[in-house]
Amino acid sequence: MLSAVDLAAIWLTFKLASLTTATLMVVGTPIAWWLARTRSRIKALVGAVVALPLVLPPTVLGFYLLITLGPHGPVGHLTQSLGLGVLPFTFAGLVVASVFYSLPFVVQPLQQAFEAIGPRPLEVAATLRASPWDSFFTVIVPLAKPGFITAAILGFAHTVGEFGVVLMIGGNIPEKTRVVSVQIYDHVEAMEYAEAHVLAGGMLLFSFLVLLTLYSRKGTSVWK
Repeated sequence: MLSAVDLAAIWLTFKLASLTTATLMVVGTPIAWWLARTRSRIKALVGAVVALPLVLPPTVLGFYLLITLGPHGPVGHLTQSLGLGVLPFTFAGLVVASVFYSLPFVVQPLQQAFEAIGPRPLEVAATLRASPWDSFFTVIVPLAKPGFITAAILGFAHTVGEFGVVLMIGGNIPEKTRVVSVQIYDHVEAMEYAEAHVLAGGMLLFSFLVLLTLYSRKGTSVWK
């Protein structure tokens, strides 16, 4: 049976994943478009930076974000000067950390979708005197729809499952920064295995359904 604390953690996780995914789609789309189209010498560097969370331990990423966003970090100085306080141990801080942590799970599927389209549709749109913005939203976005769907699903699911980064940045504050993964940890630490089983089983089922949805979609894979 789920307690009020468990339900609060589930709601906070859903809210965090939703806001993070929406932010990632806005931030990740231009990055993916640039990586798919550019011939710049720094393409490899930018691609490596975007993909870094795939191989970097979450606690390492969380530690450096904590330093950067903290009261003595550059971002912390900026937010304090603007009267916003500091981001660590706040819900806003969780969103910022989650955007960095889940960025490659949105950028890479979008980049692959854009690269698969090729330059021909844009060339045809240009002959019809369509502006770059019109060409992108009326030609590229519909053609890349499977990539957008995959990116959104992966970004949401990856945010739901994160632990190390959210614990480093958000701590363990009930109804403020305590997400499902941290709540499971608390149950295990308190030897409340039955409660941990309920939440962990829900996470397992959710993860399986996400992967099943992705692999069931015709012509769609997680990574190409």
